[in-house]
Amino acid sequence: MVHSSDLTTEMDDGSNTRRIRMIPFGFRLAGAANIVGVLFFSLAFTNERLIELSPAVMSRFGLISIMLWGLAYFSVASSYSAVPFLIGVFALEKFIYVVSWLVWIQEHGQALSSLFTESPLTATFYTFYGLNDFIFGVFFAYVAMRDLRAKRKTEGT
Repeated sequence: MVHSSDLTTEMDDGSNTRRIRMIPFGFRLAGAANIVGVLFFSLAFTNERLIELSPAVMSRFGLISIMLWGLAYFSVASSYSAVPFLIGVFALEKFIYVVSWLVWIQEHGQALSSLFTESPLTATFYTFYGLNDFIFGVFFAYVAMRDLRAKRKTEGT
């Protein structure tokens, strides 16, 4: 089921107009970012440096958990409007990772330049993962608030 008020954009590819449903796409993109991102940056769980730098969050168990969150995003891509509180949980989860990243940057940010020399892939991950989570956190918060408002409006009439 696709929510009738999905954000949409029209794209003219020369011969016809394609419609892209942006909100389901956002869920799928978030899921792919978690799953593909973990596999890529962790080198399929073999990047010991990535794990060493944040063992409480980026342990192998933590990385698998991040991938499970990605699967959860995929699972609601077509039915997100039915579970606005769950989408709010997704937003909260993303913001917790943002706080974790900010703490990491505070404690290790000065070492990023040497990390780029030692392990560019790991340094790139630690430079950007919090920004990525912030963007998806805002997306999830927007969707949750929008659908909660719509649900209250429907229930109120």
